[in-house]
Amino acid sequence: MATVYQQFAPEEAKLRTTAFPQYVLANGTNFPVSGLAYDAASDEAAFYMFRAINYASGNLTIDIDWYADTAIGVQSIVFEAQIAAYTPDADDVDIETRALAILNFIQDAQIIGVDQRVHRATLTLSNLDSLAANELVWLRIARDANGTNAV
Repeated sequence: MATVYQQFAPEEAKLRTTAFPQYVLANGTNFPVSGLAYDAASDEAAFYMFRAINYASGNLTIDIDWYADTAIGVQSIVFEAQIAAYTPDADDVDIETRALAILNFIQDAQIIGVDQRVHRATLTLSNLDSLAANELVWLRIARDANGTNAV
């Protein structure tokens, strides 16, 4: 069975009207760099919608590439991820009130010494909301700034 990859750019994020990270676009010396600026003190979330094309079974692995704008000592960041899976023509739940599955989280440490160094946090999403092939999926990626899920 082949692995299926989905890639989500910061500019594709769907943001709610409250508690959302700011979309930023840095000019960069040689090329533009886009991202979502999650607040260090408040929990914020971004959402992505996709169809689970060719999904067969098993957990989802989510790689979150991130960087801190400034490197100040050793810092940790906690990311959360959760999904809601929806089967068109079968689910009888209002799509606007559909609940998300229980979240999974990962704590990743910033390597000090270099500002804006890209890190990768790899999160295993095991709470899959009965995900099946070709379902519509909403993925929530959040920063846990208040330490609810810090390990």
